[in-house]
Amino acid sequence: MPSQSVLEMKQQQVAEIKAKVEGAVAGVIVDYKGISVADDTKLRKELREAGVQYSVVKNTLLHLAIDGTDLSEMDPFLNGTTALATSADDHVAAARILSKYAEKSDSFKIKTGFLDGKVIDLATIDSLAKLPPRDILLATVCNAFNAPISAFARVIQAIVDKDGEGAAEPAAE
Repeated sequence: MPSQSVLEMKQQQVAEIKAKVEGAVAGVIVDYKGISVADDTKLRKELREAGVQYSVVKNTLLHLAIDGTDLSEMDPFLNGTTALATSADDHVAAARILSKYAEKSDSFKIKTGFLDGKVIDLATIDSLAKLPPRDILLATVCNAFNAPISAFARVIQAIVDKDGEGAAEPAAE
């Protein structure tokens, strides 16, 4: 039986993991074995710059943190080496960065993930990874809204120009 101090430390770790998962809009769980220290450092830097928290977690502690929630469906994936990447405000950053890295590496694998408190499959993670960054998506939406308004403005301007030309001709005669 573990000592009281060890038990308290593990309870604190479970609470921290639970808070991290509950505060995240999206997360990805990966099997990180076989990653070199240099690659891991590069990956962590890229994740940090995107606002993604990435940490190695013990399967048992993660299991305890998600037990009794909708995320408990991830239990079958909690074996081997496990790292958790969570994002508090970007739904696609973790999936995009980790999927890109997993494509280059034979041993680094994505296990599962979650989005808005629901477990998602690898196909969904793949779809998220292929989405462009948020600012590009917003620009695309703005352009889509702007196109009909611009077309309408051009039509109105053409009518004004046509009426202006027609009105000028009779006055010149």
